[in-house]
Amino acid sequence: MEREKERSRKKVMVVIDESDCSYKALIWVLENLKESLKQSPLFIFATQPLINSNFAVSPSLGFIRLTCTLSYTAVLTNQAQERNKEVSMGLLDKAKSICANGGVNVKTFTEIGDPKEVICNAVQEHNIDLLVIGNNSYGILKRALLGSSLADYCLSNAKCPVLVVKKSE
Repeated sequence: MEREKERSRKKVMVVIDESDCSYKALIWVLENLKESLKQSPLFIFATQPLINSNFAVSPSLGFIRLTCTLSYTAVLTNQAQERNKEVSMGLLDKAKSICANGGVNVKTFTEIGDPKEVICNAVQEHNIDLLVIGNNSYGILKRALLGSSLADYCLSNAKCPVLVVKKSE
């Protein structure tokens, strides 16, 4: 009996971003795993990408110019990071309302960092049993240019089973 309760309390995490395929993955979970979600909340995760603030500044510009440029860069970086946080929170709110309409309890969270790494870290930190992620299904040429996809990385590195929901054509 206790083992059956444990089995029904599996933790499922869906990764949400701006893409349609991530919401398709969320809808797939709501349609296909709704019974198991009655026992445990659905975890919804959105990443906040790091802002690259490495700007080349010539030291020959002088101390005052260098200081102003660096402080201006810090202000812009902070503003961009705040904007990323607002976008992530908006994505999570949208996902939360979709789940509420389906009668599913959710826990949402977001972290700053490289999406590939923070997703795999979140899986371990929250003891996730199933990671669900959407996939854009890039072609061979686009994969050659962009490298492996987020889904490919998670398939290889997440410490739990990964379900990839493909974008329908």
